[in-house]
Amino acid sequence: MATRASDTTRMTETAASAQPKPVRPRVGKQDRHFVTALSRGLDVLSCFRSGSRLLGNQDIAERCSLPKSTVSRLTYTLTKLGYLHYVRESGKYRLGTATLALGSAVLGRFDVRDLARPLMQELADATGTSVALGARQRLSMVCIEVCKGNAVLSLNMDVGMRLPLATSAIGRAYLAVTHEAERADLMEQIKELDHVAWPTLKQGIEKAVQQYPELGVCTSFGEWQPDVNGIAVGFRPGNGLPPMAINCGAPAFKVSADYLLNDVRPKLIEIARKIEEGLGQARP
Repeated sequence: MATRASDTTRMTETAASAQPKPVRPRVGKQDRHFVTALSRGLDVLSCFRSGSRLLGNQDIAERCSLPKSTVSRLTYTLTKLGYLHYVRESGKYRLGTATLALGSAVLGRFDVRDLARPLMQELADATGTSVALGARQRLSMVCIEVCKGNAVLSLNMDVGMRLPLATSAIGRAYLAVTHEAERADLMEQIKELDHVAWPTLKQGIEKAVQQYPELGVCTSFGEWQPDVNGIAVGFRPGNGLPPMAINCGAPAFKVSADYLLNDVRPKLIEIARKIEEGLGQARP
């Protein structure tokens, strides 16, 4: 058991460090409506993902692939506006109260969280897994609600954590339920981000999308992290909101692919159905 706990610690630390960098959407050179300075400022804020409370200008420059001098001007401006707070003792920044207020306002509009939370917690307790509700941000799914089971060893997932669209079950579930045009555009962006890995990523996405109508879920068995198994279902919350997804996952030594597909899958699909019904959306 000690060996497994050690492996889980390593796995969760690797997962946190492997979260994707902010990725700017593809913008044509002739798009005069796109404000690059604003985009870069938002990229800076996006660097403060789960587990990254304090970042210096050099840290941000590396994550955003921007010159340090540019980052210094952006962090100065964001600090003046209250979106960042400068911590003198460390010489680094953390998110400011203006960002907190903005995030709280957004989460407050997600009625789906209140509806999903008890259903997610029930599933997490029954299966000993981690269950997360996610919404897309660029090429990642951001966890906006996380429920964990009573198991001693579980995935180290928290609200704000990001999972990649291409390799995570929750990302693939989003791609499976979104409109074809958006899926094609997102896949093109994923391709531009990593041409070398693209053939493998494309194969995984296309397989997941093709299997979704039959299985009702998308899978990721060791494809996001080699020792993590997960499944996810996408759904449409309505009320002008884009598609969302719920995943259920755990360390691979704890839950097998067969267990997730045979025992957990029907329960996860039922949760999505209940959420859509509760929001006044009819699931086909």
